[in-house]
Parts: sequence; C-alpha cells; structure tokens
Amino acid sequence: MNQRIAHIALVVKDYDEAIQFYTGRLGFRLLEDTKMGEDKRWVLVAPPGAAECSLLLAKAVNEQQAASIGNQTGGRVFLFLFTDDFWRDYNNMVAQQIHFVRPPKEEEYGTVAVFEDLYGNQWDLLQPNQKNKGAYL
Repeated sequence: MNQRIAHIALVVKDYDEAIQFYTGRLGFRLLEDTKMGEDKRWVLVAPPGAAECSLLLAKAVNEQQAASIGNQTGGRVFLFLFTDDFWRDYNNMVAQQIHFVRPPKEEEYGTVAVFEDLYGNQWDLLQPNQKNKGAYL
C-alpha cells in the first residue's frame, strides 16, 4: 500500500492576501489557483523543494470557519517548515518582518524557532541536526 498526505487545508480570510503572504514573504510557490465558482478557488502553495504535501488555502465561508482562522489547533504549533539552512531562512524571514514568537533555540533534535503566519497560526521553522536528519526528512 502506498499512501501520502497530499494537502493540508488552511482556513484563510482572503485568497489573495494569503497568496501574497505565502509567496511574497515566505517564498512559497503558487502551484495552482483555479476558480471553482463565484467565490471559491482551489489554491495550492508549497515551500520550494516540497514534493509530497502542499497547503490548500481555503477561504472561510461561515462564522464557524471564520472563528478558526489563525487558531486551527487551539494555540499549539500547527505546521512544521523544515529547512536545510536554518539561519538563511530565519534571516530572510526576519527581513520579511515575519513575527517570531519564540527565538531560535538548539534542541536535541535540531535548531528551531516558532513564527506566526499572517493570521497567527504558529509554525516551527526547523533544521534537524545530523543525528536526527533521517528521522525528520
């Protein structure tokens, strides 16, 4: 059996502002932006080098969905952005005025810092150390 997670839905306020943040400030690639009706689009973004999984930017269409924007996991880190060069990406993100809520730290598993996306969802920026590289990548 061969299975994989293809997309993770991320509830957003507006397609275009989310696309701008992920592609303009984080350097993700816009994989697809297809209109699927008057107010619905199929929007996929992914970090450079991603082969398996992408984010599906899903515009909130009701109050319940809008209430979860920026807090899809109850305040815990939601997504994990792995990198092959922590300091390159951290410095680029700081230059793009990405808000870090926890500064860089060396952990047993690698170098990590926590940042927020444009809505407040928390992400780990993580470079696994050599010892743990195979377990995480």
